Amino acid sequence: MLAIATCLVANICSAIHLWTLLLTLLTLLLLADYLKNRRPKNYPPGPRRLPFVGNLFQFDLDVSRLHLGIQPFVKKYGNVISVNFGYISSVIISGLPLIKEAITGMEQNFLKRPSLAARQHVFKNNGIVFSSGQTWKEQRKFALTILKNFGLGKKSLEQCIQEEAYHLVKAIGEEKGQPFDPHFRINNAVGNIICSIIFGERFEYDDNQFQELLKLADEIICSEASMMSVLYNVFPSIFKYLPGPQQKLFSNWEKLKLFVSRMMDSHREDWNPSAPRDFIDAFLTEMTKYPDKTTTSFNEENLICTALDLFFAGTETTSNTLRWALLYITVNPEVQEKVHSEIDRVIGHGRHPTLDDQDSMPYTNAVIHEVLRMGNIIPLNVPREVTADSTLAGFYLPKGTMVLINLTDLHRDPKEWDTPNVFNPEHFLENGQFKKKESFLPFSMGKRACPGEQLASCELFIFFTALMQKFTFKSPINEKPSLKFRMGLTLAPVSYRICAVPRL
Repeated sequence: MLAIATCLVANICSAIHLWTLLLTLLTLLLLADYLKNRRPKNYPPGPRRLPFVGNLFQFDLDVSRLHLGIQPFVKKYGNVISVNFGYISSVIISGLPLIKEAITGMEQNFLKRPSLAARQHVFKNNGIVFSSGQTWKEQRKFALTILKNFGLGKKSLEQCIQEEAYHLVKAIGEEKGQPFDPHFRINNAVGNIICSIIFGERFEYDDNQFQELLKLADEIICSEASMMSVLYNVFPSIFKYLPGPQQKLFSNWEKLKLFVSRMMDSHREDWNPSAPRDFIDAFLTEMTKYPDKTTTSFNEENLICTALDLFFAGTETTSNTLRWALLYITVNPEVQEKVHSEIDRVIGHGRHPTLDDQDSMPYTNAVIHEVLRMGNIIPLNVPREVTADSTLAGFYLPKGTMVLINLTDLHRDPKEWDTPNVFNPEHFLENGQFKKKESFLPFSMGKRACPGEQLASCELFIFFTALMQKFTFKSPINEKPSLKFRMGLTLAPVSYRICAVPRL
């Protein structure tokens, strides 16, 4: 009996010791979390954070809705607010004066990209979009040179876009006015422009391999915004071992990298260093200038990553904008009618649209810009990171803080736009003439602005005008078009069907 009692007491003591140990450990973890994440003096205000997860669960974990969840806090706390995504300390900047001060006036302190775990897993510090330092400087400069050398701002590239617009119009015309989903036809057309620069070729709309490539890219855009991908970025040491969408994401990236790698190998077979045909040829030539690969970013891995960055940047935003454009002019038939009238007056039906027509078509130009404003493709811009302790609007921003630029608030600011929540091309017209507003920043500004802005602008005008020249777009009978957006790193419209009725 005594032995039983002794054993029972020992078990109780062991249990007490275990609970004491656990409580002590929890207390230490909470203390460490507090010390690591306590707000320094003059740090921007923001919602109260929870231990370990920060403000993560105060927002929809679907990244594509983050910009909406942030706006109530902006109204409450002001134009510089702080939020924590787990251990990622972030600051959101709103309002044109502060945005300009941060990304142009203090640009050197805001040039770096944050090291997000999912992106690092695939790209390391390679490519253009999320690279920093020497790699970013070398790759951006090289990419701009290649875009210029292979036609940007020249008639040759404009003719390439016109030819692709012809193929797109033909493909859509084959639907004979019946309902269809324009998603991948538009993706294919826009993708062919950047592919002609990167790979030196375009792909037919029935090319199975290229269609698979477009679908992989589409899956990546969606899965990078998934809850599991967000959690991977916040807690990579845990989620890299768990199954889920993040593993499929990495698998899809590897498939795309393999596609580019094979294109690179194919180029090598008949590569002439003195006569580059495209981006890959030019990059291979550049690599020969640096025998010591440790001193430069010109290597095979960077070729693959930069090519993929160019492909995504050159396809995703422009194709999304065109899909939003078809949706908005369908929902606003009076706008479509005015665009048709301007096209008929300036271009007619007998020739292709050219960039020279742009200045004579202020209304069409205004419609395209209003689509960019309302479509809000990249609502919080591409994130940046503070590289040195800084002060903005009197607030202290420590080195390493992630910075998000609130383009959603800027593009819907009632101080800047007469009807901020209504599709209204008049926002970009003054006395009947086109006028671009300072508060319009879909391509960002400064050194980190989108290097393909000029290319995107050319594509949008020619593609949109060519489609409007040939078709009247209508909703299918008994189908109401939706202006909702789907989950994704960029804001794209949910899948929709449309009727392209040929104009006589």
